[in-house]
Amino acid sequence: MKTYQNQTFDQERALYGSDGIAVTQCRFDGPADGESAFKECRNVTVKDSFFNLRYPFWHDHHLSIESCEMTPLCRAALWYTRDVTITHTKLHGIKALRECDQVRMQGCDIVSPEFGWSSRDVEMTDTSAESEYFMFRGERLHFRNVTLKGKYSFQYITDSLFENCNFDTKDAFWHAKNVVVKNSVIRGEYLAWYCENVTFDHCTIIGTQPLCYCKGLKLIDCQMVDTDLSFERSQVDATLTAPVDSIKNPRSGIIRVPAVGEIIWDDPQAAGEIVVNGLRWNHN
Repeated sequence: MKTYQNQTFDQERALYGSDGIAVTQCRFDGPADGESAFKECRNVTVKDSFFNLRYPFWHDHHLSIESCEMTPLCRAALWYTRDVTITHTKLHGIKALRECDQVRMQGCDIVSPEFGWSSRDVEMTDTSAESEYFMFRGERLHFRNVTLKGKYSFQYITDSLFENCNFDTKDAFWHAKNVVVKNSVIRGEYLAWYCENVTFDHCTIIGTQPLCYCKGLKLIDCQMVDTDLSFERSQVDATLTAPVDSIKNPRSGIIRVPAVGEIIWDDPQAAGEIVVNGLRWNHN
C-alpha cells in the first residue's frame, strides 16, 4: 500500500484512480484550487487530514475516513461512493453525501444542507447533524443515538429503523414508508404526513398537527406533547400514555388515550374510534 503523509495537495484530481493508498496528516487545500482529489479510487484509508476543496470522494469503492475535517468549502464531498466507513469526522460542506451505498458513520459532526440524498444502507451511530432535507429518499437507514436539528428531514425514506434518537425538525418523515422509530424524541411541526406503515414505539412526539393523512400508522406507548389537530384523516392504531391537546377526524382505526382536550368531528368520512380513559367515542 502506497502511503502519503504530511503533504499538501491542491492540484486537480491529485490522487485520481489510486488503488491501495494510505493518506495521513495531509491537507487538500491551496491556490490551485483543484477538485476531485480521490475520484475513481479504490481501497483508500484517510486519517487526520484536512479538506478545503470540492468533490474529494466521487465514485470510490472501499474507503475509510477517520478523524478528518471537511470545511464548508469542501462541497459535495462523497457522491456515488460504495462501501465507506467514516468515523470521528467533521462534514461541514453542503451536500456532503449523495447517491452512496453501504455507508457506516460513527461519532461524526455533520453540518450540511441536503445531506444523504438517495443513499442506501446507511448506518449512523453517536452522531450529531444539522441539515435541511436530511436523508431525502434514503433507503435502509439504521440510526442509533443520532441528534438532529433541521427541517424537512427523512422525506420519502423507506425500510428504515431509528433507535434512541433526538430529532428537532419540522415536516419530518413525510411520505416515509416501512419505518420504525423506537425510544426517541421527535420535535417539530406536521410530523409524518402521508406516511405509510410507520411505527413509533415508546417515543415522545412534540409539536402541532402531527400524523395526518397516514396509512398503517402505529403508535406504541407514546407520549404526545403540545400536539393539537392530531391524526386528521389517518388510518391509525395508537396507544398513548399522556393527554393530547386535540384529535381531529381520524379516518379509521383506534386511538387509546388517557385524556384529550378536544375531539373534532367535522368530516363525515371520519370513521376512527377514540377511547378516552376507557370510554369510546366515534363520529356517530
